Amino acid sequence: MTTLTFELPDGTQQDVEVTRLLNAGYAGREQDEVQAHIAELAELGVPVPSTTPALYPVSPYLAQQIGAVSVQHEKTSGEAEWALVITTEGVLLTVACDHTDRALEVHGVAWSKNASPDVLGRQAWRLDDVREHLDAITLRAWVRSDTGEELIQDSTLGALLSPDYWLDVLAGMGLAEAGTVLISGTVPMIHGVDQFASGWRVEMADPVTGHAIGVEYEVMPMPAPIG
Repeated sequence: MTTLTFELPDGTQQDVEVTRLLNAGYAGREQDEVQAHIAELAELGVPVPSTTPALYPVSPYLAQQIGAVSVQHEKTSGEAEWALVITTEGVLLTVACDHTDRALEVHGVAWSKNASPDVLGRQAWRLDDVREHLDAITLRAWVRSDTGEELIQDSTLGALLSPDYWLDVLAGMGLAEAGTVLISGTVPMIHGVDQFASGWRVEMADPVTGHAIGVEYEVMPMPAPIG
């Protein structure tokens, strides 16, 4: 099992042993826009989901707090997301970047989600403390290359189905238990920005409190296989 450690705004820490990891997909609040995005992906060969929003079980050990992600080829990229973490003391909210194998994605989205880790922030907020202004919290991502950083995603949590929506779903599935981590699904990428980058940085910022949570990592190519 993976154990994650989160620092809270009051300086305390919470350790969470991840027993279940779920990745939401096609989870935009405006489902008409989601369907348009699905049509775009279908043209690239990505299988069409049977229902939206989708929910993909992921191996729990892939929930990580790391500074580097090893990849097998150059067609992988991150996604700016929030993460809902259920603990014995309540529900935490943090930032996450779902690193995805885009070459494998055309064969199966669930497979691609299990090919790389979900990288979570080391800081978190209690969901109860931010619930009343969740939609105003910004969610942004930058990609890194030899020429510097470039903004690739820029939105708010209001663009995505809410944590409370997913808590209801989890409760209905009998999965709203301590140790469950759910990753939110992502927001649109800015056209023309190369997602296949050497590094990713994601930030979730609260305009009400002035606090921000970030996560960043390098993308590290593995050696070519032999045989």
